Amino acid sequence: MTAALEIEDLVMAFPQRRAPSRRRRGSRDPETGADTPAPRSRLRAVDGLSLTARNGEVTALLGPNGAGKTTTLECAQGLRRPTSGTVRLLGEQPWGARPELRARAGVMLQDGGLPQSVRAGEYLRHISAMYQDPVPQHELQARLGIGSFAGTPIRRLSGGQRQRVSLAAALAGRPEIVFLDEPSAGLDPQSRAVVFDLIDELRGDGTAVILTTHLLDDAQRLADQVVIVDEGQVRACGSVQELIDGDGRSGALRVELTAAQQQRWAQHPPELVQRPDLQVSAEGARIVISGATRPQELAELSQWLAATGELPLSLSLQPRSLEDVFLELSGRRIR
Repeated sequence: MTAALEIEDLVMAFPQRRAPSRRRRGSRDPETGADTPAPRSRLRAVDGLSLTARNGEVTALLGPNGAGKTTTLECAQGLRRPTSGTVRLLGEQPWGARPELRARAGVMLQDGGLPQSVRAGEYLRHISAMYQDPVPQHELQARLGIGSFAGTPIRRLSGGQRQRVSLAAALAGRPEIVFLDEPSAGLDPQSRAVVFDLIDELRGDGTAVILTTHLLDDAQRLADQVVIVDEGQVRACGSVQELIDGDGRSGALRVELTAAQQQRWAQHPPELVQRPDLQVSAEGARIVISGATRPQELAELSQWLAATGELPLSLSLQPRSLEDVFLELSGRRIR
């Protein structure tokens, strides 16, 4: 499949703010004796990032808050010129792009960008009129269930209704590549299923879909390729199955202990917690053992539980998920 978006060695640096209470001094010129200003430090929101999104595929761009996802997409859409690196959007540089190139790309923002006082249907008709061969608005509005609130000003719509209007606007011009920011946020289960079906149809029609979401179940369900970004760099890239199987970890043992078992765990945990190829996390009564788990680990944990004379509150073996991979790469710290 051909590449719809190619990003190579992208760097986006911003001037670092100085602390107001600590004034930094520059050096003194040895000839004139005059002070020279100290160079301003720069924060790299994106630091050498590379990725490729292909036609007919859904590429999910994942990362914690502040990872550099939004800045990367702003550069890809031509909204921001990077410090260095190259971006090719449908084979062209997106900065200062011709109207013909912009017409071939659709952008859906999670929040913002919608005129608040305009009625939803009026706004979509206006957007549709900008394209030479738009999708018939009655079809798109019917598909997304917009007809029931087409006469309502956008400011009065719910979050989920605004999401549907934003998606309809992004798809109005039959784009060859579409950027979707949290497309299922705020949607009820019925609307979410419709959006998923639309994304599947876009993929089948050969459209490149760039998806950003914090709902990892959505990414696991939809994505052909997952790119996990943190601190402005790509930490992992591949299909969902490739990422899950990448380091040979098989899943997670999850157990919820009784009060007496919690005390025993604190004093005499099972020997498997010392194994370097296992990760054991304990949050109150909940224990999670992940890594290269085998039947021997399950048997050892069962023996330890049997020695307590009590059944645990719950015990399960769950397959490794995309969320497990994401947390292992980006950590559990809230940002």
